[in-house]
Amino acid sequence: MRLPDVPPFSFERPPPLWPPLLASRGPGTASTGHSHHAMHLVLGLDGPLRVRVADAPWVHLAGVLTAPDVPHCLDAEGREVLLVFLDPESEVGASLAAALTGPIRGLSAAERDTLAREADPSRLMGPEGAAWTRRVVEVLGAGALPPSRSIHPRVRRVLRLLHELPPGQDASLATLAAQVRLSPGRLMHAFTESIGLPLRPYLAWLRLQRAAAAIVSGMPLGDAAQAAGFADSAHMSRTFRRMLGMSPSALRGAHRSQLVQDRGARRV
Repeated sequence: MRLPDVPPFSFERPPPLWPPLLASRGPGTASTGHSHHAMHLVLGLDGPLRVRVADAPWVHLAGVLTAPDVPHCLDAEGREVLLVFLDPESEVGASLAAALTGPIRGLSAAERDTLAREADPSRLMGPEGAAWTRRVVEVLGAGALPPSRSIHPRVRRVLRLLHELPPGQDASLATLAAQVRLSPGRLMHAFTESIGLPLRPYLAWLRLQRAAAAIVSGMPLGDAAQAAGFADSAHMSRTFRRMLGMSPSALRGAHRSQLVQDRGARRV
């Protein structure tokens, strides 16, 4: 699935408390066989999609949730779609895994309609995004997310440091721990408990978000990689393909989408 173009995104926003979500709403396309580490929720807003897992037969579904790293094809040609990627190691991803009894979880028309209602990416960028994500978990029968977490004061400071840190600077666990005067082990535990995601995948999603913003603003791929903190454009391309199943250049060329960061119900 090719992701529609993403409008300019502000680098001035503080990093989100939850990992960034990459989401779009716009014309669908047909994809060849591919896989990606991110979980993948696609809703056919005006009709069913065709989905195939590996060599299995095509099935028609109103929407689909795809498990991480599952080879699949998706045909949404001629449909308007809502497309959302999220990290499988996040709290939301772990909850949604409970709704998967196989490589994919098909959505009924009623489930699609419930989740599509007012699910505009620009609105998901605010506090409504947290409520919508919880609705996804509940609608798909994965239970309910636990109550909002309390953020450790040192973790809040880490998030501010990440916001202020120039691209490419050392954001290792040891360096951040020293900055906030915690041991690496204690910071690792506090970060995961506070955010619901370990520091390393959190940073990977943050780089992905910043790279996408730079690419769609017209920045050359090499410069976008550097601005986001990747070693080079090849490293960025590998990360895009592994996590999203697409190349960075696929972000260019279509219409109407948003880079969505689910910031939870709280701000740093």
